Amino acid sequence: MKIVDVQVVSFRIPTRGQRTRWGYASNRETVTDGVQRITKVIADNGAIGYSVGGAHSYFYGATPAEVERLVKPLLVGENPLEREKLWQWMMWNRSGFSEALTGNIDCALWDLLGRMAGVPVAKLLGGYREKVKAYASSGPNLGGPVVYAKQALDCKKRGYKAYKVHAYIYWDPHRKQPAPGMPAFPREDIEVCAAVRDAVGDDMVLMLDPWGIYSYEESLFVGRELEKLGYYWLEHPMDERRIEPYRRLCRELEIAICGPELATGSHYSRAEWVVQGASDIGRIDVNFGGITACKKAVDMYESLGVPCEMHVGGFGNAAILGATTEETCEYFERGLHWVDEDYDVTPPYLKTPCDPMDDEGYVHLPQGPGLGFEFNWDYINGNLVRE
Repeated sequence: MKIVDVQVVSFRIPTRGQRTRWGYASNRETVTDGVQRITKVIADNGAIGYSVGGAHSYFYGATPAEVERLVKPLLVGENPLEREKLWQWMMWNRSGFSEALTGNIDCALWDLLGRMAGVPVAKLLGGYREKVKAYASSGPNLGGPVVYAKQALDCKKRGYKAYKVHAYIYWDPHRKQPAPGMPAFPREDIEVCAAVRDAVGDDMVLMLDPWGIYSYEESLFVGRELEKLGYYWLEHPMDERRIEPYRRLCRELEIAICGPELATGSHYSRAEWVVQGASDIGRIDVNFGGITACKKAVDMYESLGVPCEMHVGGFGNAAILGATTEETCEYFERGLHWVDEDYDVTPPYLKTPCDPMDDEGYVHLPQGPGLGFEFNWDYINGNLVRE
């Protein structure tokens, strides 16, 4: 069995919550068209594996240029079932393979195997559960504390048992305009966090993710205030290129520090964070080496008795969650939630969503073969773009 081709299908899709030159924009950003991509790995027996990424999701979408220049010369002619070998080749390739590109291709290879076997990838990974507790993940820069409080209360009514705040990220809440990450607005962030706690009461789990814009002193202040408010974790408060401030922060605070969120190095760097005592809860997603890397990471965390929260949702992360225990991976991150937007609407390029949630706050994981994609090819073919 050999790989005979790798292709990219690119198409238009409406997006919102675009970023400015500093970072995240406000919730009032207008809806525009972006490019979403589907990677196809095709074998000589007709089997096809798919992976998705691009403008509509956090996950990386391989570009046609990358596939022609990097992926096809490495993969065409190889056995798609030898995923570990191909993963090692991609991760250690110095010709331009990023962890995100590796992750995109690795997910497609796992999807191909699942479709051939006629079972979900989660079952191939061992299989443990078919539903996972969800938390609602807010969009950033939604408005003042009242806006966040209302959204959190609406999420609680929808069935969520947990809610994560993204407050003022690269945004000046006084001037209401984009701003550099530093100086940040930690006191204003705490005002948002306090308003959310007042709105939802003590029985809802709450978290805060400042997205790496605090100094050590600001992180210490915010962490202590969150402890008073009964928040579960503080995620990615500082620049993750420096581990020592995280070590100090973990020693000083009682609230759990969750990370690293965006640090490169896949599961290798996350093992170092654990050894250094730089986080209390791990963090990874398929952008950092794909399903293969995430499985290595969660197994490492489990063996050390450290929880690991999968970063954002998505089909690849859902497969990992379906093969792990709640003790190791507790939540499915469902978001980002914007104001006056129905998150439960299925994206137009899919027939079924990745993360349907019941009234009890549980996401029911995809159970179709492979990663569970069911594409709406009529929409995709009607919105193709040439890149």
